[in-house]
Amino acid sequence: MSVAVSLTTTSPSLFTFTQPYSLLPPLSSSLFYVQLSQPSEHPPLCHPSTSLLVRTSMLPTGKAHQEDLKRLFTRPGPHIFKDATIPITFVGVHVVEFLLSPNCSRQFKTLEISFLVSKAIYGCTQLEISSLLRSAVVSGCSSFVSALIDAGGDVNERDSDGRSMLSFAVNSANIDVVKVLIDSGCRVDDWGDLFLHNAAEMNRIDLLEVLCENGDSVKLVNSVDSVGRTPIHVSAVNGNVGALRFCAEMNGDLDCVDYNGSTPLHYAAAEGHVECVEFLLECCLYSKYAINKDGKTPYMVAVENGKEESHLLDLLHLGDVLHRAASLDDVNAIKSCIAQGAKVNGRDQNCWTPLHRAAFKGRIESVKALLSHGAQVDLVDNLGYTPLHCAVEAGHTKVALYLIAHGAKGNLKSIQGLSTLNLDPFKNHPAFVSPLCGKTEQV
Repeated sequence: MSVAVSLTTTSPSLFTFTQPYSLLPPLSSSLFYVQLSQPSEHPPLCHPSTSLLVRTSMLPTGKAHQEDLKRLFTRPGPHIFKDATIPITFVGVHVVEFLLSPNCSRQFKTLEISFLVSKAIYGCTQLEISSLLRSAVVSGCSSFVSALIDAGGDVNERDSDGRSMLSFAVNSANIDVVKVLIDSGCRVDDWGDLFLHNAAEMNRIDLLEVLCENGDSVKLVNSVDSVGRTPIHVSAVNGNVGALRFCAEMNGDLDCVDYNGSTPLHYAAAEGHVECVEFLLECCLYSKYAINKDGKTPYMVAVENGKEESHLLDLLHLGDVLHRAASLDDVNAIKSCIAQGAKVNGRDQNCWTPLHRAAFKGRIESVKALLSHGAQVDLVDNLGYTPLHCAVEAGHTKVALYLIAHGAKGNLKSIQGLSTLNLDPFKNHPAFVSPLCGKTEQV
């Protein structure tokens, strides 16, 4: 018996049929053509629920015109059979490329696009899938990346310039994609890709953590680029103190030099990144005094680049000069340093201020100059010693008395205690206040 066939879609405005109704003779087959209603530069994507509905009905006469068939399927009843509901999906490389484009993301929701991508892949070759995987990595959608990897995309394939999938993911700063690639077997320990350099430049601590967890962290943080710079250099150049701290925690060499002999401190100073300079000075062994191949220290580089913020110059150089001037009793140098921005209460590696140093050396004129410029008389070093303690320990009576006269407290106690200080030179001095007990001795 002949069978009448009706073809419709859930999106009639998008699709048309050259012959929506047809008649199939017994034991025969037929070819049906579905056409797009309107031409488009881009694939006219369908909603995931778009489908083709096939309905049939028995036709004993074996003959009927289009109008007859139309009336047949228009009239509902048990004579109409719903034979099939076939999802409609566009497939092929051009479709996937469009799905990964920004234009598409503005039209469809991410879940819808993911569904369409998973279907469109079936029309692509293996070579096309690997190429599309790179585009998906750049687009930053982890679900697209997963679908393409599941379809056979090679996570360790490189482009014509030798760049890996993971390098594209790191550059796109998408940690979800990075994790998908690593979980799928992407290799991290490849210095040529400079993964950590890129993450450090963006100050993306989360990326740095993921990469180091899945690779040799020490090698990665100390890897070098074409000019010998490590991720630490890159962090310093960009003022990314968070990345600097991370690299230090991963045993990165903060005193490392590039091929020009420049340390990370040189670069931080050149850019005027004060917070990075402070951190590096706390952790570096010798970078403050390192000279690059141009014969310049970090301080000289900062000045050359016009980074003359007073605190920066104090950290890099003026503080040292002020401490030295205080130790040598060079009052003119003290005044000059302070005028240039040196911090009168700035500390050295032992937390000594210039006043500590002048008091310990017995430099009374330096003490006077420093106090007149705002030096705090009772600041303590990392052992709890004040300038007065230093003067007493070194036996400088005149300096000790001058400090007391300017408010130094005699009853401050150091962390390690002052019982070991030699106070004998002051025992018989008139009006001397003992730093240990604050008691006034009388002659």
